[in-house]
Amino acid sequence: MARAGAKRSTRKLKIARSLGVNLWGQAKSPFNKRKYKPGQHGPTSRGGNSSDYAKQMRAKQTLKGYYGNVGEKKFHKYYIEATNMKGDTPENLIGLLERRLDAVVYRAKLAPTVFSSRQLISHGHINVNGKRVKVASYQVKPGDVITVSEKAKQMPLVVLALESAERNFADYVSVDSANFTATFVRVPAFADVPYPVQMFPELVVEFYSR
Repeated sequence: MARAGAKRSTRKLKIARSLGVNLWGQAKSPFNKRKYKPGQHGPTSRGGNSSDYAKQMRAKQTLKGYYGNVGEKKFHKYYIEATNMKGDTPENLIGLLERRLDAVVYRAKLAPTVFSSRQLISHGHINVNGKRVKVASYQVKPGDVITVSEKAKQMPLVVLALESAERNFADYVSVDSANFTATFVRVPAFADVPYPVQMFPELVVEFYSR
């Protein structure tokens, strides 16, 4: 477990440093002090390319990274699905990402990071409406109830995540901390999502629609 946690921390740091931001707003993030990308040219690469393509690519990588570095193939499928839905495509894209089970578990503070949320799911510790779901990308619907296994209720990472004051609960997820239960109330609008850094889903849509 300690080794897996170390791998997740390394992965998080790599993503945040490559993007040049404290992506998840963590108070102890090393990037609060080290504000440049990894590599020998890191300290001089903060500005980067300012072309439209570069801005769009950065917006895509930032949004992908925030949700646990979603694979490119899967992320592109979200874009396609968002374009086929009624309404605003950037809003639809955010809604699909926030409906991911690993995102909902993270929003409910049942896990300290989206990476640990994904691990809890893959190890069979998360139930949706009483049924175990082991797919992190499972699309949660309004009214769905998420619970954790009895074993997970004893895990320090789950208990400490719920007690942590570092993040607030999202208002579109209703949480019963005493019973380790969360209900997905509604699909949020982009403006409702508590991102610690600015996101630009419209640039992501521009990237894929080129």
